[in-house]
Amino acid sequence: MLDIFDILGPIMVGPSSSHTAGAVRIGNMARSLLGGEPKTAKIGLHGSFAETGPGHGTDRALVAGLLGMRPDDLRIPRSFELAEKEGLEVSFHKVELKEAHPNTAVLRVSDENGRTLELQAASTGGGRIRVDALDGIHVNFTGIFNTLVIRSIDVPGKLAEVTWILEHGNVNIANMNLWRAKRGGSVLMVIETDEKVSPKVRTLIGELEDVTGVTYYEREDA
Repeated sequence: MLDIFDILGPIMVGPSSSHTAGAVRIGNMARSLLGGEPKTAKIGLHGSFAETGPGHGTDRALVAGLLGMRPDDLRIPRSFELAEKEGLEVSFHKVELKEAHPNTAVLRVSDENGRTLELQAASTGGGRIRVDALDGIHVNFTGIFNTLVIRSIDVPGKLAEVTWILEHGNVNIANMNLWRAKRGGSVLMVIETDEKVSPKVRTLIGELEDVTGVTYYEREDA
């Protein structure tokens, strides 16, 4: 069943929901999951993003998202200028990815404290996005829900501890996935929630033994 968003598309600045609104959301997702203000960004453009993206403002939209803008922000066309003022260094290059959506970007971002993130995401139409990889790990989530990304060591009971904290913080889990490279290695948990996850709850999760990082994306209408 179609909803009003499918029919009308997002409220946005720019000529194309896929190339502009979706690109802003990809940039904003990278900023949120980095967990800090990005200072450098190397952005690879694949497929249609690489061929026609600059004409549709995709490059400016990705930078706008990295600066924390939303798709309806009137400053999007000036994002390059604003990035320079805020000390964000950005470079673009073409990439060729196997079996990737034609509107795909790969963002390698870092903040002033040395934290880094590599995110591969696609703009799938109507302003929607899909995150396909985080730091080389294949994932699948969209940003439709509030999203926790938790990194930890693979030890028994860690997932149960995380869900216990969410339960007692009155946070309902909508979707949950876990990826690990090998037994006993690192684990990436992606937990999508109906409610906002408060800073207190995120801090409690981050203080758990063997948890190495917690970042959070809050959906636009939350």
